[in-house]
Parts: sequence; C-alpha cells; structure tokens
Amino acid sequence: MDTLKITNLSVSVDDKVIIKDFNLEIKSGEIHVIMGPNGTGKSTLTKVIMGDKNYQVLKGDIKFNDKSIKELTTDERARLGIFLGMQSPLEIEGVTNADFLRTAISTKEQDNFKLFEFIKELDKTVDYLKMNKDMIHRGLNQGFSGGERKKNEILQMYMLKPKCILLDEIDSGLDVDSLKIVGNAVMDYYKEYNASILVITHYQRLLNYIKPTHVHVMNNGTIVKSGGAELVKEIEQNGYVKNNKKVESLGTCVVKEMVSHE
Repeated sequence: MDTLKITNLSVSVDDKVIIKDFNLEIKSGEIHVIMGPNGTGKSTLTKVIMGDKNYQVLKGDIKFNDKSIKELTTDERARLGIFLGMQSPLEIEGVTNADFLRTAISTKEQDNFKLFEFIKELDKTVDYLKMNKDMIHRGLNQGFSGGERKKNEILQMYMLKPKCILLDEIDSGLDVDSLKIVGNAVMDYYKEYNASILVITHYQRLLNYIKPTHVHVMNNGTIVKSGGAELVKEIEQNGYVKNNKKVESLGTCVVKEMVSHE
C-alpha cells in the first residue's frame, strides 16, 4: 500500500506563512478532496508536495511510503510515482506532446521502454479522452484551450501511471462534456490502479464524477473540518462560514462560484 503522509507542515513564501501545522494522510484506494475559500493554501499544498523551490518549508515533513521526500527534487518525487495535474499547465514551444511523453516514459522505464507499445497506448488514450489526434504532434499545450490543457494533464497521468495523484482544479476551463470525460477518466484510473488521489476543487460539479472517500475543508493554511462525501452536500447547501481566522461551522452563507485562482 502506497501512503503519502504530511505531518505538522508549515510553509512560507515571500516571508508570509501560507500553510500552518498541516496534517494529512492519503493511502492507496483513497480519494481525498480539499475545498475551501480562495487564498487558504490549497494550491500551495500541491506545489510543496511536488517540491516547488519557490516555497520554504519551515517545519514538518512529507513522507511517501515512510521515506521523507522533503529534500528530493521534483523529478525525483515524480520517479517515486507522484504526479501533479496542474491548475495552469505550461506551454512549451518546440517540444511536442509525443516527444515529451516519450522522453519522460523512456527515462522512467529505461531498458523496458518499447516504442511500439508506447505509440499504441498513446493513440488508445487519446481516443479514450476524445482528444484531437493532431494534438500529440503539436507543441506541449501550444495553442490549446483551457479544457484541452486539462485533458492533456489526464493524458500524461494515464501514460506515466503514477501511484499518487494530485489534481489542482482540474475542472477549471472544462465544458460540461469535457468535465464528464475527465471525471470519469480519473475514476477509471483510480479503480484500475488503486491509486491514491488528492483533488483540489471549488465546485461540487466535479464530484458528480469523482467520488471522494474523504472530504476536508481548508482555511487559513490548515484543515479545519473533515468528513465523508456528505460534507460536500453540506458545503454546497450552506457554504463556508468564517469566524475571525477560522472556519467554525458551515451554517449560514451561500457558496458562490469562485473563478479566481489562488
């Protein structure tokens, strides 16, 4: 069983503390969803797990399968099987999707890499995600719409076959049809590979397809409430209630569609 364990994590950026005494454990076969108001550190958390050097870990630890990854580079964390589907995927001119994936997978598999199998699986996954086939021969995310970029993240996930998946607002920019495709694809992957998944989202609509086993409300850099899937309905009906610097309850305000990024 693969386990990502975050213990007493505090993180700062530009001398401002963003994450405070954060604790979370995600095991194989679990889907954890983190929701909460903008600016509470949700996206920061995924970047810190992947080793973004713009953030300073003040204290605490991040372990994957009982091994601290705090000092590992981003590519070393990826080699362990940790994957981040980004909120704003980068555009890279001159590197095609196919070249990017072939390089990443051949580096991962070394002598076990088989080009024909790679091409066959890539074509199959592109069809499954209902992507335009010429996208794999275009520059990475170059000229892609927001929804196409998010589908491309899921394509990478399927091809790289990670054990632990972090999805940072993977639903933003998706139309209704694409949201269903992406959500179902994540669930199909979860069922096939018994992966551990962390989903950052503002919207209940994604959770019509991705079914969480655990739901957390994050505010002011830490988790203030946890529960099962029923917590999503509670949030949808009642919203996030702030009392000073802490979410004390979920009782009186209405959730608004929040479209600004953290």
